[in-house]
Amino acid sequence: MAVEATPGPARATTVLGIDPGLTRCGLGVVCGPDRRPRVVAATCVRTEPDQPLEQRLLVVQDAIEAVIAEHRPDAVAVERVLFSANVRSAMATGQAAGVALVAAARAGLAVTPYSPNEVKQTVAGTGAADKAAVGRLVAAQLGLDEVPRPADVADALAVALTHLARSRLAARVVGTASASVLADAHRAADVAARGGWEAVLGDRLPPSSARRTPTRSARPSPKGR
Repeated sequence: MAVEATPGPARATTVLGIDPGLTRCGLGVVCGPDRRPRVVAATCVRTEPDQPLEQRLLVVQDAIEAVIAEHRPDAVAVERVLFSANVRSAMATGQAAGVALVAAARAGLAVTPYSPNEVKQTVAGTGAADKAAVGRLVAAQLGLDEVPRPADVADALAVALTHLARSRLAARVVGTASASVLADAHRAADVAARGGWEAVLGDRLPPSSARRTPTRSARPSPKGR
């Protein structure tokens, strides 16, 4: 008699989240499944403003490469650098993000960028969430007794959680009709900046019972035969 094989548990994924910055760069390593993730490592890389720029960037790159070598993540997620009124600050953040990309590329790891809005929507359910709310929800999702400090570390962990959640759902719907629905939900949530992409998606997908059970066609009425 043939025995049907049962699929084993999903393999845990380890993600390095990076909140790029030159004065402070947050690094957070999270291991999933996404429903019960745990912190593997979290740190803040600091550089002094009076150091030469190239030396500060080297410190950041060396720290990221050390974390990658020690924890061997499956993927890297970086908070996307957006335009800022403070040009000097935006340039420094962009330079730090650049060395993060180089460090990941040297390790052969794919990098996924997420905007601050995408991170807030995924972790807090709304793009309007402030840093304090994001920090509290990061602590709750990771089972921590207190909010990670400084805020750069909490943000890095939030980026890692975002990648775990989004990559899990994307993997489940790839190649199905729901894939385009998911992509549309991401875009709509980004534009709306409220409710979160999961809420938007929930409004667009039919209930699971409706997707699994085909509806029976009504039998013709005896009239008109």
